Amino acid sequence: MSKPRVFSGVQPTGNLHLGNYLGAIRNWVKLQADHECLYCVVDLHAITVWQEPADLTRSTREVAASLIAAGIDPAGAILFNQSKVAAHAELAWIFNCVARVGWMNRMTQFKEKAGKHRENASLGLYAYPALMAADILVYKATHVPVGEDQKQHLELTRDVAQKFNSDYGVDYFPLTEPLIYGAATRVMSLRDGSKKMSKSDPSDMSRINLIDDADTIAGKIRKARTDPEPVPVAPPASEDERAARPEAYNLMGIYAALTDKSLAEVADEFGGAPFSAFKGALTDVAVAVMGPITAEMRRLMDHPDEIDAILHQGAEDAREIAAPILREVYDIVGLLRP
Repeated sequence: MSKPRVFSGVQPTGNLHLGNYLGAIRNWVKLQADHECLYCVVDLHAITVWQEPADLTRSTREVAASLIAAGIDPAGAILFNQSKVAAHAELAWIFNCVARVGWMNRMTQFKEKAGKHRENASLGLYAYPALMAADILVYKATHVPVGEDQKQHLELTRDVAQKFNSDYGVDYFPLTEPLIYGAATRVMSLRDGSKKMSKSDPSDMSRINLIDDADTIAGKIRKARTDPEPVPVAPPASEDERAARPEAYNLMGIYAALTDKSLAEVADEFGGAPFSAFKGALTDVAVAVMGPITAEMRRLMDHPDEIDAILHQGAEDAREIAAPILREVYDIVGLLRP
């Protein structure tokens, strides 16, 4: 029996950070053992908003280096950047003609990114969900790893697959299922425990970047916001209790995720201690886990040809999977093959 096929992507915009690692990348690494994995640097999605060309090139390599350094094995998984596989864009146009305008109007990412200036937003930003569906379905991926808060992003892909199958009277595209992550996904800002850690936050002190060195990590944890009370003696009993001390529980959650412990175990170990002591322990753990990733990432960034070779081979492998699927789609739709 063949392995389930997983597809996931990450945009090359800004530094990847601890939240990306604990919430997604670490799970991607684990999936390699018993899934056929395609991991994509989605550079076509990135240009739905303006990108400085030189920065886009650098960021594409940096994200690829981050994934490799964190444990994505190019010998086992397929790692590539989206623009190298033209089938993504070809299938996206077909899906543009399958998806409905009303579906696009309901997508929250367009509203969030376009803001009050939606008339000036790119058509690509508006239609990005069709490209997202193509990213997944051009490989007939059976599963997409997502956080609980991203589950709705997969709904349109399922809608597109279902409508394509219905329109053409076929049972061709699978209804891709989400792989939901566990508790380690909720990594919040070091400056505001009510907001997710984000690479778009203007304050670099709000996140630990995968490329940060040990001194930088130590400084950010030392200055991370807490409250005057000691470390909680138990996990929060309710969301209201968590909301009352968001920064405290965030730092505890990060420690728990980095050490593969439960929040209750962290509370047993540190409950009642001052945060100054806890932050020291957290720093030691963060540096121990992140240090090797940062070192390998920096090494790869000093050897861009090595990154490019991995992406080139990954794109060849991805094209080999996508090509027969796209040919069959052309036949189903009635398009003459190229």
